[in-house]
Amino acid sequence: MIAAISPKWAMKREIARKQLSIMNSGYGNHGASRSKKSLIGWNYAGGSPEEDITDNLDVLRQRSRDLHMGAAPLATGALKTIRTNVIGTGLRLKPAFDADFLGLGEQEARDLKRSIEREFELWADSTDCDAMRMNNFNQLQQLSFLSMLMSGDAFALLPLKPRPNNVYDLRIRLFEADRCSNPDKIPSGKDIKGGVEVDSDGEVIAYWFVNKHPLGTASGKTEWNRVDVRGKDTDRRNVLHLMEAERPEQRRGIPILAPVIEAFKQLGRYTEAELMAAVISGMFTVFVKSEESGDGPPLGQAFDVDDRVDDADDASYEMGNGAIVGLNPGESIETANPGRPNTAFDGFVTSILRQIGSALEVPYELMVKNFTSSYSASRAALLEAWKMFRMRRSWFAADFCQPIYEEWFDEAVAKGRINAPGYFDDPVIRKAYRKAEWHGPSPGQLDPLKEANAAKVRVEEGFSTRERETAELTGGDYELNIRQRIHEEKLRKDGGLVSSEQGTQKILVDDTQPVDE
Repeated sequence: MIAAISPKWAMKREIARKQLSIMNSGYGNHGASRSKKSLIGWNYAGGSPEEDITDNLDVLRQRSRDLHMGAAPLATGALKTIRTNVIGTGLRLKPAFDADFLGLGEQEARDLKRSIEREFELWADSTDCDAMRMNNFNQLQQLSFLSMLMSGDAFALLPLKPRPNNVYDLRIRLFEADRCSNPDKIPSGKDIKGGVEVDSDGEVIAYWFVNKHPLGTASGKTEWNRVDVRGKDTDRRNVLHLMEAERPEQRRGIPILAPVIEAFKQLGRYTEAELMAAVISGMFTVFVKSEESGDGPPLGQAFDVDDRVDDADDASYEMGNGAIVGLNPGESIETANPGRPNTAFDGFVTSILRQIGSALEVPYELMVKNFTSSYSASRAALLEAWKMFRMRRSWFAADFCQPIYEEWFDEAVAKGRINAPGYFDDPVIRKAYRKAEWHGPSPGQLDPLKEANAAKVRVEEGFSTRERETAELTGGDYELNIRQRIHEEKLRKDGGLVSSEQGTQKILVDDTQPVDE
């Protein structure tokens, strides 16, 4: 009836009814409210992962790198703290093949373990594993992980490149995130976003890499190369994509500093301003004003040429440590007391860093390397941080170390360097041989005695193994430690430092036969 008389009024009435139905139910009264004054000014427009993430990555990457390169030293510290605790000197391989399933005896399993470790070290400890021949495998881990944190993602290609006097042909070629991008002309029928191509089911099938860095100044024609994720004939891994996804259907990673870029930048500006104010307040300069006429030096020319910052600009006024500047009649100087050092500086910066640390999952104490609280509080901060470090270590080992190890293992078996019967006959046998654990640096020890005793209890109760505890506490190898201990005890006994009875400890291996440790 209203629409027949006034369509405009009828439309307003329907819109109002619709708005009320939305506003007055569930979250419409709270976080989704469109009527509360505190939320009216909230710009919340969003989009798909393509609009929200991929379209903004170029700016995010460059700002994140700028923070790392010096715009905010605390941001540099945050990235390197995560890198050092997650990767450290590199995640170490510990073969964990299924000996029972493979039918290997105890001695056969030990021999195979040492053989795998020896062969892998031959490849991984040399820079020959790097396509650029600059880094060994441990250094490549550090570089790829730091690049992923800073840029959001990183790529590793796995080409086979024979080299003279090299047993293995597998190489690792790292690409920075910018190199993966959409070609100028996207082929018809291809679904490519951010340089990542997917099929109709959403499976990532290829990556597009440009032949030169898009932010560089290299000359020449710009071309894109399409690289399949897996070989069509062999199903071999060609590309490893390191990224941490936060949304379904997300194709590119986000720099870890993205949520705190503004906070770090503003904190850097505040720190620079406070530092400059403190420097200026430390410049004690005396100005002498004379009532008589004279030809004294004009303001700004009272310092020697060697002491001046800018001797090319006569209008440049400078202050110096303990300098005395003469002024001509009619000239005067007014100064403002900067009131530095600012007593509130430390408390304010600490408060901001606590919020930043919460977003990065790095406690404030660990970010600034300042442990002034109690033992319990400091240990709690470390334990909380290590939840994140272990999570990222597990992820990195699964997405980078393990796939590369499996590719290397394939080549080692194919070339007869490792004896693995039935390896290429059954995928279950193949997987059983390639199982491995990757151990990294320990969390650190505020009280080494307590940590060692805790490790001892975990081993005795069966919660852990001596091998794992050795790797996590010291980064060492339990088996090698035992062999070295036997050698050292023998030297002590042969040297007369201990008696034969003191130098030997009896243990029971099978509850029937005592053997020397």
